Amino acid sequence: MKLTALIVEDEPLAARRLADMLARQPEPLEILGTAESVAQAVSLLREISPDVLFLDINLADGLSFEIFEQVAVRCPVIFTTAYDQYALQAFKVNSVDYLLKPIDADELAAALAKLRQRLPAAPAPAAAPPAFDPALLAQLVQQMQQSAPPAASYKTQFVVRVGEHLKVVPLDQIAYFFSLEKATFLQTTEGRKFVVDYTMDQLETLLDPRRFFRLNRAYLAQQSAIQDIIHYANSRLQTVLKPTAPDAQVLVSREKVNVFKSWLDR
Repeated sequence: MKLTALIVEDEPLAARRLADMLARQPEPLEILGTAESVAQAVSLLREISPDVLFLDINLADGLSFEIFEQVAVRCPVIFTTAYDQYALQAFKVNSVDYLLKPIDADELAAALAKLRQRLPAAPAPAAAPPAFDPALLAQLVQQMQQSAPPAASYKTQFVVRVGEHLKVVPLDQIAYFFSLEKATFLQTTEGRKFVVDYTMDQLETLLDPRRFFRLNRAYLAQQSAIQDIIHYANSRLQTVLKPTAPDAQVLVSREKVNVFKSWLDR
């Protein structure tokens, strides 16, 4: 029996890579859809019933555990995350496995083998109970929201290359980070930019979330660099950054608007 899957991942490149890996399995999985946010995942899960859910933990509009508060998930879950400290908590909500990013092909194959061992020979009846305990999930979400690492664990400076030299850039001199043409750049408050050896996903985990916000896939800005915020089409927001951003418009996606407003209004 060909297994079906739903991929919930807010980084399109990571989602495509996982889909490609699943398609190359000896027994390929059929991808029923992909979602980038809690809202999109909930909408899809109300329409489709995959055999397995591949679920990133941090999504565009919140933690993926919030999905289970809004819709009954009756299929096994394989968490995909860059944060191994979440692994133990993920198992507590009855996941099949967790995969650390970047996903290793052998670990994916092992997780799929475990999945096939757990799946029943016949499809579960429509009235089957949810695979997760809503009360446990609510408790887990609350714990994760309250357990941000201490500020001391976040980066306070970055080392960049200037010709043959290395330069230390303190956090207070950084306005924002942005990705362009497969590279990630650090933009200083003085208007200089430097290439850094981190992805945007990695930077999001290394920087204090009280100071920096992921506006969209390409921009991660310090609050002091956001000079203006303008209402934009389709319930989105446009931000004006200083120094001026390479992109003409730096938009906050609709899914992130409420989170962004809460971040500003602390």
